[in-house]
Amino acid sequence: MKKNIIADLCLLFVAFIWGSTFVIVQNAISFLEPLTFNALRFFLAGCFLLAWLLLFYRTQFRAINKKQLLSGAIMGLWLFGGYALQTFGLLYTTSSKAGFITGLSVVLVPLFAMFILKQKPKPNAILGVIVATVGLYFLTIGDSFGVNQGDLLVFFCAISFALHIIVTGKYSSFYPTLLLTVTQIFTVALLCTVSAILFEDWQVIFDRQTILQGEVVFALVITSLLATAIAFFIQTKFQKFTTPTRVALIFAMEPVFAALTGILAANEALTIIAILGCLFIFIGMLLAELPQKFLLKRKKNFEEKIEL
Repeated sequence: MKKNIIADLCLLFVAFIWGSTFVIVQNAISFLEPLTFNALRFFLAGCFLLAWLLLFYRTQFRAINKKQLLSGAIMGLWLFGGYALQTFGLLYTTSSKAGFITGLSVVLVPLFAMFILKQKPKPNAILGVIVATVGLYFLTIGDSFGVNQGDLLVFFCAISFALHIIVTGKYSSFYPTLLLTVTQIFTVALLCTVSAILFEDWQVIFDRQTILQGEVVFALVITSLLATAIAFFIQTKFQKFTTPTRVALIFAMEPVFAALTGILAANEALTIIAILGCLFIFIGMLLAELPQKFLLKRKKNFEEKIEL
């Protein structure tokens, strides 16, 4: 089997892991408060990655300096914002809606790239943003014409994740990937810990009856090892065998997996208008990442058919 096919399958598995964790997290935060849960999740993931770094990539420690630590901290700050807002949002909205709204970050990236990286978005990216925004309206407004506060929190989560993608692209080429990831993961763990101490009843982690709940243990294992540490390792190892466009399209499947998981595991139901919104967001994500040459070719074929 060709390396690019293997890479696509592995990255699709990563998208499945990320999408399927929405329901798992939602179950866990009924026992642990969001920031406390994320503090444990990222601390465990950081410890796993640090152990991996010590065992197999010890030479990367030579690259540690102030700029590297600052770069990792900035990445961790936006990652913290994304996960914190997402977890809080799951308290007030469904996992399927949260999955699709979070996926909007894929089409927000071109907008932020224009202002931060001075990269002008292509026409298809602008079209994708417009289509996805319409879908977001249908999904969050639905047939009730009211925006849930959880929907808004997850939308700001999508903004934070989009900015995280931007700063990751800016800094990742300057420092070893695994070292940079360990830095940002521990930054998230630290920020979550401080926030939990300030705003939550974090001492519940010392309650054995709570921390040993099956839902909590299962969620911590899945999210810290699979959805954070191992998923990142797979992405880093196999992304070099495929193109950024294909990676973006594959990761666009994450909210689809989130919706399917919500329907199958949590018995969630989407209205017809919400399903239409999901479809618009998905189409918008695809349009934003389609190569410009493909769209021009389709436009030319359409014009030729009209002339005939």
